[in-house]
Amino acid sequence: MLLYLKQNVNFVEIVYSKFIMGNTLEAIHLLEKSLQNLLSNYEFLKKENEILLQNNNSLQIKLLEKEHDLSIQKKEFESLKIAKTIEGSGSNTRDTKLKINSLIKEIDKCIIQLQE
Repeated sequence: MLLYLKQNVNFVEIVYSKFIMGNTLEAIHLLEKSLQNLLSNYEFLKKENEILLQNNNSLQIKLLEKEHDLSIQKKEFESLKIAKTIEGSGSNTRDTKLKINSLIKEIDKCIIQLQE
């Protein structure tokens, strides 16, 4: 971008010097050519920006989908972990008892709230 601006500044200096020197027609042609290049670059950058915005939007949608999938997988993992703990394999008897106790406490809290 900086190089492009420097080129435009150089162009303006050339046009101005040609204009001062009296070669106005040539200066006008140079100006016209520069404006055409500028418009062409503008249109190119505008299209490129649209493409990048579309890509960004599609990537944002994919990201949201992946985050949703991840949350579902986490919930399934937690459910599986609870099921395995309640199942009570020999090595997890302590975890099983703790989990059952916490579930009983939650049920007791719910019963108390229902009674109020």
